[in-house]
Amino acid sequence: MPLEMNQNVFITCAVTGSGATQDKSPHVPRSPKQIAESAIQAAKAGAAVVHCHVRDPKTGAPSRDLALYRELTDRIRSSDTDVVLNLTAGMGGDMVFGDPENPLPLNQSDTDMIGATARMAHVVECLPEICTLDCGTMNFAEADYVMTNTPGMLRAMGQMMTVLGVKPEIEAFDTGHLWFAKQLVTEGVLTSPALVQLCMGVPWGAPNDLNTFLAMVNNVPHDWNWSAFSLGRYEMPFVAASVLAGGNVRVGLEDNLFLERGVMATNAQLVEKAVTIIENLGATVIGPRAVRDRLGLVKREPK
Repeated sequence: MPLEMNQNVFITCAVTGSGATQDKSPHVPRSPKQIAESAIQAAKAGAAVVHCHVRDPKTGAPSRDLALYRELTDRIRSSDTDVVLNLTAGMGGDMVFGDPENPLPLNQSDTDMIGATARMAHVVECLPEICTLDCGTMNFAEADYVMTNTPGMLRAMGQMMTVLGVKPEIEAFDTGHLWFAKQLVTEGVLTSPALVQLCMGVPWGAPNDLNTFLAMVNNVPHDWNWSAFSLGRYEMPFVAASVLAGGNVRVGLEDNLFLERGVMATNAQLVEKAVTIIENLGATVIGPRAVRDRLGLVKREPK
């Protein structure tokens, strides 16, 4: 494929995620107030989009509490800092089996499987401009954990997003996920041009080598908008790789806790580092207004 560098790049900051990172860094935000403040600082540093989960304010554990999402959304929208709000819709698809000899019954304490309407409840409540759609089922790093997104579930959730006017960000962890995303557009469940996030280096999805990355890029239709990220020390190399391949970028504490070896990062610092890389490549970092124009988003006002 020819090198078609993206000259006008938007940055997404994945602010906190749902991984067990809350005790690994003092900068991982927990409460809606902390998550909102971290998102706003990331926006001031150059992020046009903030991708947000919520956590239990006391334990830091991932949560689906509607009140937490409502508070987070209100805090971001009522601030003086403009930013595109992207909420996860990936929660509620966790299936954890028993040991290999006794896979059933499921591990009930860790399994979190709910229906499409319940998975979309906070999106209906908060109406973010973007929400994620994890476009496939895959084994995650844990021994018996499967991220479960069946074709029927994805069709139901995707249709809800389209009806609500919320832009799905298709999270693709392997090439088959892109194949199904294109099928959803063909069926009219999702509209084109779609928005894709290429998720690289997440065990056990697409590895983060450049050959696999380019295979993922080459499976994205030319008129779709896309971003990419990788984890840990590969986060910043993939900022450069994504821009050079024609895409946008994602950074943030969901994917990486360190600014450099031994130095814990804040979300704003990770965004600042990404801005430097992008600008040193000769590209321009664009803001939320330009992103809305590019993606056809409608800015939501605080209630």
